[in-house]
Amino acid sequence: MISVGIPFFNAEAYLEDAIKSVLAQTFQEWELLLIDDGSSDRSLNIAKKFERLDPRIRVISDGLNKKLPARLNEIINEAKFGFIARMDADDLMDVERLEKQYTFLSQNPEYDLVTTGMYSIDQDNNVLGKRLPENRIMKASEILGGLTNLLHASMLAKKQWCLRNPYREDNALAEDYELWLSAAIKNDLKYSVLQEPLYYYREVENVKKAKMIKGYNTQIEVINRYYSGVISNSLKNKIVCKFELKKMIVRIFDLFNLMFILQNRRVNEITDYDQVRYKENLNKILSVKYEK
Repeated sequence: MISVGIPFFNAEAYLEDAIKSVLAQTFQEWELLLIDDGSSDRSLNIAKKFERLDPRIRVISDGLNKKLPARLNEIINEAKFGFIARMDADDLMDVERLEKQYTFLSQNPEYDLVTTGMYSIDQDNNVLGKRLPENRIMKASEILGGLTNLLHASMLAKKQWCLRNPYREDNALAEDYELWLSAAIKNDLKYSVLQEPLYYYREVENVKKAKMIKGYNTQIEVINRYYSGVISNSLKNKIVCKFELKKMIVRIFDLFNLMFILQNRRVNEITDYDQVRYKENLNKILSVKYEK
């Protein structure tokens, strides 16, 4: 069975559909942990509504704002089952996501986690593009350089791996970068990437100047913390310069209202088949019935 964890903070615009995408899964042997991070909107009410309607759903709320890494650790500790699935509160998942990831890990026990490709979607659920990352295991030196083929929010992992690799709670916005890097350095990053768009990522919410620059600054902190013994000091300085350049590009694009170009560069074009597939799955999610 799978413990699905959704941390949320003021996500009333999207949370209901995120939950419905779990309810619509072809794999139904799950519990859903909805972790409130001190929301001040209707998010907690929405979560509690679904908790009343389905005994597999559990809401946890302490009224505090502890930030995402702390809530992800809370999901790991609260999970009842041996597999843990990540999901963000403003995203959706393909109706076959859990089934395909669970089947893979069950048939390939040498791996500890599996991620997927994704469709990029906007605020109105329109599909903008797709990304199918290369399926290979990254080295620590590659991660330090900013390379990643892991979509954090699409992760399904063994709980024992998660317990061995908790999130650093003072690192918001680059918690996944540090997770992959620290695990790789310990030689504890055995994963595979399903090259299917099984996760629907509202990436437009993340392509914003303040969030991107803060994320790059946090990545630089992580690089300085972990590079010793992995790469040379001169290579570390080159990598940091690359991130400083990225910050400069973001500022320039934001100044001239060109952030959409950065968004477009992140994904590949979709085909007619992608459009049909996505719309069929979106209809299945949005048509989930529940009692008011």
